[in-house]
Amino acid sequence: MKRKIGILGGTFDPLHLGHLIIANEVLDRLGLDEVKFMPNHEPPHKDRNTGTTAENRLAMLERAIEGHPKFSIETIELNQAGRSYTYDTMKILKEKNPDNDYYFIIGADMVEYLPHWYNIEELVELVQFVGTNRPHNKLESPYPVKFVEVPMIEISSSMIRDRIKRGMSIKYLLPDQVIRYIEENYLYES
Repeated sequence: MKRKIGILGGTFDPLHLGHLIIANEVLDRLGLDEVKFMPNHEPPHKDRNTGTTAENRLAMLERAIEGHPKFSIETIELNQAGRSYTYDTMKILKEKNPDNDYYFIIGADMVEYLPHWYNIEELVELVQFVGTNRPHNKLESPYPVKFVEVPMIEISSSMIRDRIKRGMSIKYLLPDQVIRYIEENYLYES
Protein backbone atom coordinates (compact mmCIF):
# COMPACT_ATOMS: atom_id res chain seq x y z
CA MET A 1 0.00 0.00 0.00
CA LYS A 2 1.41 3.36 -1.04
CA ARG A 3 2.00 6.06 1.56
CA LYS A 4 0.23 9.38 1.00
CA ILE A 5 2.77 12.15 1.55
CA GLY A 6 1.92 15.84 1.47
CA ILE A 7 4.61 18.29 0.41
CA LEU A 8 4.31 21.93 1.45
CA GLY A 9 7.08 23.94 -0.16
CA GLY A 10 8.04 27.52 0.51
CA THR A 11 10.70 29.89 1.67
CA PHE A 12 9.28 29.76 5.22
CA ASP A 13 10.96 33.07 6.00
CA PRO A 14 9.53 32.74 8.61
CA LEU A 15 7.06 29.87 8.83
CA HIS A 16 3.84 31.09 10.50
CA LEU A 17 0.57 29.72 11.84
CA GLY A 18 -1.06 29.98 8.41
CA HIS A 19 1.43 27.43 7.04
CA LEU A 20 0.79 25.09 9.97
CA ILE A 21 -2.99 25.36 9.64
CA ILE A 22 -2.83 24.59 5.90
CA ALA A 23 -0.61 21.55 6.50
CA ASN A 24 -2.80 20.22 9.29
CA GLU A 25 -6.07 20.75 7.39
CA VAL A 26 -4.78 18.97 4.26
CA LEU A 27 -3.31 16.15 6.37
CA ASP A 28 -6.67 15.64 8.07
CA ARG A 29 -9.02 16.16 5.12
CA LEU A 30 -7.11 13.92 2.69
CA GLY A 31 -6.08 11.32 5.26
CA LEU A 32 -2.39 11.74 4.50
CA ASP A 33 0.24 9.69 6.30
CA GLU A 34 2.57 12.67 6.65
CA VAL A 35 3.19 16.25 5.56
CA LYS A 36 6.75 17.23 4.74
CA PHE A 37 7.67 20.91 4.84
CA MET A 38 10.13 21.54 2.02
CA PRO A 39 12.05 24.81 2.37
CA ASN A 40 13.50 25.90 -0.94
CA HIS A 41 16.95 27.28 -1.49
CA GLU A 42 16.02 29.77 -4.18
CA PRO A 43 12.50 29.66 -5.60
CA PRO A 44 12.14 30.40 -9.33
CA HIS A 45 9.29 32.90 -8.85
CA LYS A 46 10.71 35.24 -6.18
CA ASP A 47 13.94 36.78 -4.98
CA ARG A 48 14.87 36.43 -1.32
CA ASN A 49 16.70 39.28 0.36
CA THR A 50 15.71 39.05 4.01
CA GLY A 51 19.18 38.46 5.44
CA THR A 52 18.29 35.07 6.90
CA THR A 53 20.32 31.98 6.11
CA ALA A 54 19.12 28.53 5.12
CA GLU A 55 20.18 27.43 8.61
CA ASN A 56 17.96 30.12 10.21
CA ARG A 57 14.94 29.06 8.17
CA LEU A 58 15.54 25.38 8.93
CA ALA A 59 15.94 26.08 12.66
CA MET A 60 12.65 28.02 12.74
CA LEU A 61 10.91 25.21 10.85
CA GLU A 62 12.24 22.56 13.24
CA ARG A 63 10.96 24.54 16.22
CA ALA A 64 7.55 25.13 14.60
CA ILE A 65 6.75 21.47 13.88
CA GLU A 66 8.36 19.98 16.98
CA GLY A 67 6.01 17.52 18.64
CA HIS A 68 3.68 16.96 15.68
CA PRO A 69 3.94 13.22 14.90
CA LYS A 70 2.99 13.58 11.22
CA PHE A 71 5.00 16.68 10.31
CA SER A 72 8.59 16.43 9.09
CA ILE A 73 11.09 18.35 6.98
CA GLU A 74 12.38 17.50 3.49
CA THR A 75 15.68 19.33 2.84
CA ILE A 76 16.33 18.21 -0.75
CA GLU A 77 15.88 21.71 -2.21
CA LEU A 78 17.68 23.46 0.64
CA ASN A 79 20.76 21.37 -0.12
CA GLN A 80 20.84 22.35 -3.81
CA ALA A 81 22.56 25.44 -5.11
CA GLY A 82 20.66 27.80 -7.38
CA ARG A 83 17.00 27.87 -8.28
CA SER A 84 14.80 24.88 -7.48
CA TYR A 85 12.14 23.62 -9.85
CA THR A 86 9.37 21.45 -8.43
CA TYR A 87 9.50 19.09 -11.42
CA ASP A 88 13.20 18.26 -10.85
CA THR A 89 12.72 17.85 -7.11
CA MET A 90 9.65 15.65 -7.35
CA LYS A 91 11.27 13.48 -10.03
CA ILE A 92 14.14 12.77 -7.61
CA LEU A 93 11.79 12.13 -4.67
CA LYS A 94 9.62 9.76 -6.75
CA GLU A 95 12.71 7.82 -7.87
CA LYS A 96 14.00 7.55 -4.29
CA ASN A 97 10.58 6.67 -2.84
CA PRO A 98 8.51 4.81 -5.47
CA ASP A 99 6.06 3.62 -2.78
CA ASN A 100 4.94 7.17 -1.99
CA ASP A 101 2.10 9.07 -3.63
CA TYR A 102 2.84 12.78 -3.38
CA TYR A 103 0.29 15.52 -2.74
CA PHE A 104 1.86 18.88 -3.53
CA ILE A 105 0.11 21.58 -1.47
CA ILE A 106 -0.19 25.07 -2.96
CA GLY A 107 -2.19 28.20 -2.26
CA ALA A 108 -4.75 29.59 -4.68
CA ASP A 109 -2.19 32.15 -5.93
CA MET A 110 -0.01 29.28 -7.16
CA VAL A 111 -3.03 27.39 -8.56
CA GLU A 112 -3.58 30.36 -10.88
CA TYR A 113 0.14 30.34 -11.77
CA LEU A 114 0.33 26.59 -12.62
CA PRO A 115 0.31 27.13 -16.42
CA HIS A 116 3.67 28.90 -16.00
CA TRP A 117 5.36 26.17 -13.92
CA TYR A 118 8.42 24.47 -15.39
CA ASN A 119 7.49 21.14 -17.08
CA ILE A 120 3.93 21.34 -15.74
CA GLU A 121 2.61 18.65 -18.13
CA GLU A 122 5.10 16.11 -16.75
CA LEU A 123 4.78 17.37 -13.17
CA VAL A 124 1.04 16.63 -13.00
CA GLU A 125 1.96 12.99 -13.77
CA LEU A 126 4.29 12.90 -10.73
CA VAL A 127 2.14 14.60 -8.08
CA GLN A 128 -1.45 15.31 -7.15
CA PHE A 129 -1.74 19.06 -6.68
CA VAL A 130 -3.76 20.18 -3.67
CA GLY A 131 -4.99 23.76 -3.80
CA THR A 132 -6.00 25.71 -0.72
CA ASN A 133 -8.05 28.89 -0.68
CA ARG A 134 -6.39 32.26 -0.13
CA PRO A 135 -7.87 35.73 0.02
CA HIS A 136 -8.34 37.42 -3.37
CA ASN A 137 -7.54 34.32 -5.49
CA LYS A 138 -9.69 31.89 -7.45
CA LEU A 139 -9.27 28.14 -7.25
CA GLU A 140 -9.42 27.52 -10.99
CA SER A 141 -6.91 25.64 -13.11
CA PRO A 142 -6.77 23.75 -16.40
CA TYR A 143 -4.76 21.11 -14.47
CA PRO A 144 -6.04 18.46 -12.07
CA VAL A 145 -6.10 20.02 -8.61
CA LYS A 146 -7.84 18.68 -5.49
CA PHE A 147 -9.24 21.58 -3.48
CA VAL A 148 -9.20 21.71 0.30
CA GLU A 149 -10.90 24.58 2.06
CA VAL A 150 -8.89 25.88 5.00
CA PRO A 151 -9.72 28.59 7.54
CA MET A 152 -8.83 31.96 5.99
CA ILE A 153 -5.90 33.34 7.93
CA GLU A 154 -4.46 36.51 6.41
CA ILE A 155 -0.92 36.11 7.70
CA SER A 156 2.12 36.34 5.46
CA SER A 157 5.83 36.03 6.08
CA SER A 158 6.38 39.48 4.56
CA MET A 159 3.81 41.00 6.96
CA ILE A 160 5.62 39.40 9.91
CA ARG A 161 9.01 40.68 8.72
CA ASP A 162 7.53 44.16 8.30
CA ARG A 163 6.00 44.10 11.80
CA ILE A 164 9.37 43.11 13.30
CA LYS A 165 11.15 45.93 11.44
CA ARG A 166 8.59 48.41 12.79
CA GLY A 167 8.87 47.06 16.35
CA MET A 168 5.32 45.70 16.39
CA SER A 169 4.14 42.56 18.16
CA ILE A 170 4.14 39.24 16.30
CA LYS A 171 2.55 37.35 19.20
CA TYR A 172 -0.02 34.74 18.07
CA LEU A 173 1.16 34.93 14.42
CA LEU A 174 3.91 32.33 14.89
CA PRO A 175 4.60 29.54 17.37
CA ASP A 176 6.21 30.94 20.53
CA GLN A 177 9.39 28.89 20.03
CA VAL A 178 9.84 30.50 16.57
CA ILE A 179 9.32 33.98 18.04
CA ARG A 180 11.99 33.19 20.66
CA TYR A 181 14.41 32.06 17.95
CA ILE A 182 13.79 35.25 15.92
CA GLU A 183 14.37 37.42 19.01
CA GLU A 184 17.48 35.51 20.16
CA ASN A 185 19.04 35.79 16.69
CA TYR A 186 17.90 39.38 15.94
CA LEU A 187 16.28 38.29 12.68
CA TYR A 188 14.40 40.70 10.40
CA GLU A 189 15.35 43.79 12.37
CA SER A 190 16.15 46.91 10.35
